[in-house]
Amino acid sequence: MSPMSAYIAVCKCILYQAGIGISTNTFLFLSHISTILLDRRPKPTDLASCHLAFVHIALLTTMLFLHSPDLFESLNVWTDFKCKALFNVNRVMRVLSICTTCLMSITQAITISPGTSWLAEFKYKCTHSFFYLFFFILLICLSFSTSTLFHTVASSNGTQTNLMAITKYCSFSPIKHGIMSLMFTLTTSSDVFLVGVMLLSSAYMVILLLRHQRRSQHLHSTSLSPRSSPKKRATQTILLLVTFFVVMYWVDFIISSSSLILWTYDSVKVILGVQSVVVHVYATVSPLVLISSDKRILNVLHNIP
Repeated sequence: MSPMSAYIAVCKCILYQAGIGISTNTFLFLSHISTILLDRRPKPTDLASCHLAFVHIALLTTMLFLHSPDLFESLNVWTDFKCKALFNVNRVMRVLSICTTCLMSITQAITISPGTSWLAEFKYKCTHSFFYLFFFILLICLSFSTSTLFHTVASSNGTQTNLMAITKYCSFSPIKHGIMSLMFTLTTSSDVFLVGVMLLSSAYMVILLLRHQRRSQHLHSTSLSPRSSPKKRATQTILLLVTFFVVMYWVDFIISSSSLILWTYDSVKVILGVQSVVVHVYATVSPLVLISSDKRILNVLHNIP
């Protein structure tokens, strides 16, 4: 298969992925909006799930515009501006996605922590504190990637040479090796920090679940097979999301390293297209996981004639 045919196939995959992801995230977003407005006692993670769905809608929409020629050309504005705006909004939404997932993991760890734990005192005041922390971390992460705004240009811009293709219409202009190394180090450091926080909170939740399971075995016989509590199901859902996110993050990291090696090759456009699919898999799968694990949403779906 030629690089052009492979790129067309990847673009079709991106379009299907964006269509499924935008539809499911929109459904999840509207469901949580109605829950937050109508339910007097929403779950601690409802607001974070709603925010994550909105972020993923914006993330997949920008991906759709970047990889769809018809949609990209329908924006009748300066091409360089389109590339800068779409690509950087996409990056902002990716940072928001990792920050929100990290926030969900921390919030759930605090929610299920026992009353004797030092984390218990944060149960009723963590919302405001962690949203301040969330915006602080977001600003730091975004400050590491702002330089890409000045290096994103239209592929047809004749004043630039040795461009690295991002999509059919957008490219990166040459970046000094020192600046690229600094950008890569800072961005990777912030990502690793957030992923590390996710893993720590996930490990803490796993320990709590194992302790709870051992206590349950003493209180119940194995023949009773007690059903899992809502907190346990919610914790298992967050653990599944974090695990999937971390796996996709490292796959993305490996592909990113490969694309840097193949900077001057024609196949780099195909590799970056595959990377785009991998990067946005979490945005497509996460709403399906959250919907399938939320009994409130499932009950509504079952009641639909």
